[in-house]
Amino acid sequence: QVQLVESGGGFVQAGGSLTLACAASRSINDFNSILWYRQAPGQKREWVATRSRTFSGGVSIYADSVKGRFTLTITRDSAKNTVFLQMDNLKPEDTAVYYCNTNYQSQDYWGQGTQVTVSS
Repeated sequence: QVQLVESGGGFVQAGGSLTLACAASRSINDFNSILWYRQAPGQKREWVATRSRTFSGGVSIYADSVKGRFTLTITRDSAKNTVFLQMDNLKPEDTAVYYCNTNYQSQDYWGQGTQVTVSS
C-alpha cells in the first residue's frame, strides 16, 4: 500500500512560481518512476512530468508544454520520500488540479490532487 499526498498549490499571477510537493509513504527509491499529471476543468488528465529511477540516480522528462519552466527535484533528507515540482513562469493555461502518480507492485496509486490557479 502506498499513500501519495500533494501539497503546495495555490493562486498565483501569470509569470509567478509555485512549488508542489508529492510526499510518499515510502522511499521514492522504491518506485521505478513518479509522475505528475494535471487536469483542467472539462479537460482530460494530461501528463506533465516523470522522474524515473536509473542506475546513476534518476532522470526527469517533461511535456513540451512545460519544458524549460517546470523542474522535478527529490528531497535530500534521509527519508527521500518527497518529489517536488518547481513551476516557474506560470501561465493561465497551467491552471489545473495537479496529481502525482506511481505504480508499485503492479498497482497504480494517485494522490488527492492540489489546485493551481494562474491569473492573467
